Amino acid sequence: MSINSVNPLAGNANIKTASTVSENSNQELTQEDFFALLSQQLSMQDPFKPVDNDTMIAQMASFSTVDGIGKLNKEIINLNTVMTSSQALQASGLVGRKVLIPSDTGVISADDPGMKGVISTPEKIESIKVSIEDESGQVIKTFTVDGSEGGNIDVSWDGLDKDGNPVDPGKYSIKANGIVDGKAQDLAVSTYAHVSSVSLGASQSGPILNLRGIGGILLSDVLAVSEV
Repeated sequence: MSINSVNPLAGNANIKTASTVSENSNQELTQEDFFALLSQQLSMQDPFKPVDNDTMIAQMASFSTVDGIGKLNKEIINLNTVMTSSQALQASGLVGRKVLIPSDTGVISADDPGMKGVISTPEKIESIKVSIEDESGQVIKTFTVDGSEGGNIDVSWDGLDKDGNPVDPGKYSIKANGIVDGKAQDLAVSTYAHVSSVSLGASQSGPILNLRGIGGILLSDVLAVSEV
């Protein structure tokens, strides 16, 4: 005598079959699909070997976890979009202003004949020697600044060479050197650059500031913003 393993109580139930589930155009199982498959599994189980309760609970918990992760990913994407828009708005407000960047190279032009920057010192230095170099590395002027306060020391160059003549437009570098622990040491220099425009860029990198005569720099790399 044979035994029918199909549950007769499920015969009239409105159950979505596997073929119906596969018709989902996005090829992703939804919560409705999961419970349809679970009902199908229960209807087809052997009544002499029913599915263990712990197994069913584990399956439901696994689906809930996957579903929760999917919803969390969507929320993160939405949050990332909001943050990108906020950064773009913040960056657009910097157009026409000057920002401090981690580079000792600046630009001399007819509209901006001088350069400003910041020298970072590890300790108080009585006198800091500053050298201005052109793109070829030739020193065109030297002078000293007071570093007795230590920390970040403002430095400014009027765009004149050692003979007092205006230099040609182009890129120039500010080099700084001081005595630290009894030895001559090169000091880090940052310079101000003019923001001419903003590129939104990819969401991973954020907005890019286009600096006049220098190129692009990430908004996150900006050290400070000048008042003018």
